[in-house]
Amino acid sequence: MSEAKNINPRGGGRQGRSQRRSYDQKRSEFDQDRGPELHEKVVFINRSSKVVKGGRRFNFSALVIVGDRDGKYGLALGKANEVADAIRRGNELARMRMEKISYKGHTIPHEVSAAYDGARVLLRPASEGTGVIAGKTVRAVLDAVGVKDVLSKSMGSNNPANVVKATIAALKKLRTRDEVLSVRGINRKQKEEVTNTEV
Repeated sequence: MSEAKNINPRGGGRQGRSQRRSYDQKRSEFDQDRGPELHEKVVFINRSSKVVKGGRRFNFSALVIVGDRDGKYGLALGKANEVADAIRRGNELARMRMEKISYKGHTIPHEVSAAYDGARVLLRPASEGTGVIAGKTVRAVLDAVGVKDVLSKSMGSNNPANVVKATIAALKKLRTRDEVLSVRGINRKQKEEVTNTEV
C-alpha cells in the first residue's frame, strides 16, 4: 500500500526524486541546526589539471577549518570537480574530525612553538585587548579555536597547508596549570595551603 501511494499517476517518477531531494535538504538543515554554531573558514583552494584526450580536466581541493571558538576545531581537505563541492566536502569532513585544545581565557597559557615540514610557527601570550597578531593562515586557525589575544610569528615555508598544521601542532602542546599539576601528582588546593602557612 505504501508503494502505491508514492507512485506518480502522471508517470515519469519525478515525484519520488523531488521528495528525496527535499528530505536531503531537511536533513542537512537539521544537522546544521544541531549543536553549537561552528565558524567555518576556507584557508586555501588549489586547482589541479589533468590532460586527457578531449582536453584538460580540472580538479579542485579546498582546505577548510571549522571551530566553535571555544577550544574545539576540525581541519580537512575536500576534493571535487567543482569549487563549491570541494568546500562542502571539506566542511563535512572537518565537522567529523573535531578535536579539543587545552586553553582558558582570552589567550594561550604559555609560549609554544612547533614545526611541520618546512613551516615553523611561534605563539606567545598577549595581554587582553591586543588582538590576534598573525597572518591570514595562522589567524584562520586561531579564530576557529577562539583565541582572542595572541602574538605569533610564522617562519620558513609559507605553504598554507604546512602553516596550518604547524599552528595546530603548537596549539596541541598547550597545557593549563591544572593539567601540569595533575601530571606531577600535586594537588592545587594542598599546594596553596602549604604556601599560605609558610608565609
